Amino acid sequence: MAALHMNISCLIFLQVLLLLLSLFAQTNAQGLKVGFYDNTCPKAEGIVKKSVLDAIKKDRTIGAPLLRMFFHDCFVRGCEGSVLLELKNKKDEKNAPPNLSLRGFEIIDNVKAAVEKECPGVVSCSDVLALLARDAVVALNGPSWGVETGRRDGRVTNINEARANLPSPFDNITSLITQFRSKGLDKKDLVVLSGGHTVGNGHCPLITNRLYNFTGKGDSDPNLDTEYAANLRGRCKPTDTTTALEMDPGSFKTFDKSYFKLVSQRRGFFQSDAALLDNQETKSYVLKQTKSYGSTFFKDFGVSMVKMGRIGVLTGRAGEVRKKCRMVN
Repeated sequence: MAALHMNISCLIFLQVLLLLLSLFAQTNAQGLKVGFYDNTCPKAEGIVKKSVLDAIKKDRTIGAPLLRMFFHDCFVRGCEGSVLLELKNKKDEKNAPPNLSLRGFEIIDNVKAAVEKECPGVVSCSDVLALLARDAVVALNGPSWGVETGRRDGRVTNINEARANLPSPFDNITSLITQFRSKGLDKKDLVVLSGGHTVGNGHCPLITNRLYNFTGKGDSDPNLDTEYAANLRGRCKPTDTTTALEMDPGSFKTFDKSYFKLVSQRRGFFQSDAALLDNQETKSYVLKQTKSYGSTFFKDFGVSMVKMGRIGVLTGRAGEVRKKCRMVN
């Protein structure tokens, strides 16, 4: 009997050991770490930071699109720079409807050119994008975090994959949770990363249904504050396809926690913002960040950005390091 117990104990120990080794191998397999280029291109992060600061000094509104671009890259094929690629037939991610409003690609081109001049063939476009997102947030008075680098660039871009994988501003909470879970992100990541809407603009076509025909009966979204809805109708006519509005009125150029106060007041710009109040966990987080003390948003945002930055990465010998971000080598 003692021998049997010993054999069972040994078996359990071996199973636990194998599990731990497996998890360790998976972590190392990603090949990402803060300071990946410290030896191979020590000036890389400084080059990116200076470029972002220079760009935002010229146009403070460019910070939000740079952040959004990293999100849109990671949710399609993983964080491997596919959103930057261009195809002659226009069937690339850039031309998917959710990406048509992306901008700042020329900034990425300039940063990549500067890094290539310093260290040819070393720093990937996907890492440039990850660093740009962090530095843009910092430049807008937001938090900083250690960006894990070591990604390599993918060689494939597909318009249909962008259509299928990017969360929609029309999504309900169930759909949002499902989409984030499919990328290895949980409910907290969902609500935290939604907080990125504290900077930037949204366009009228994305809220027209909330204002004029929410259920097909010429009505507005009942979850939208009536005063805020009236204000939006004054600026967005039913046929308006171009007007851009601040998602966080009054501080859309500053990364802060005011987004959560707006959502709690039923003044979230998108349906997907309002949906955060339809789940107890996400709602609880929203309300917590509205307090005058105890907000954890800045810390949490960095944690969730690092977690998102690990989605589907290519490392080691996978993929390539593109010389130019718009095309494969």
